[in-house]
Amino acid sequence: MMNKVLQPEGWARPRGYANGIEARGRQVFVGGQIGWNAECQFESDDLVQQVYQALKNSVDVVKAAGGGPEHVVRMTWYFVDKKEYVARLKEIGQAYREVMGRNFPAMTAIQVADLVEDEAKVEIEVTAVLPD
Repeated sequence: MMNKVLQPEGWARPRGYANGIEARGRQVFVGGQIGWNAECQFESDDLVQQVYQALKNSVDVVKAAGGGPEHVVRMTWYFVDKKEYVARLKEIGQAYREVMGRNFPAMTAIQVADLVEDEAKVEIEVTAVLPD
């Protein structure tokens, strides 16, 4: 793996993400993915299921470039309901590990007023760096 986790001296270790990642290679930028399937249809209105699907969609795009979840170095998560996100973190963590394994990139989570698709509860943007 060409990526290096950046952990400033004296800082508490983050749980489930990295403060920073150093990477070298081909950059892949994945547009925001939501919790619908390949036919652009929602199979569930459940937040955890939508997180799982949005992560799977993101990794599928990275795979199209020849990479995998281990190449993801940055994620931005947009949620419409912070309280539901926080209340279901354990379940979200399980869904995350199913798709992403033990890869914990630099990550940001933001509550937004709404997403473009009315049924969407989460949108995830991903940056991956693949070896040259």
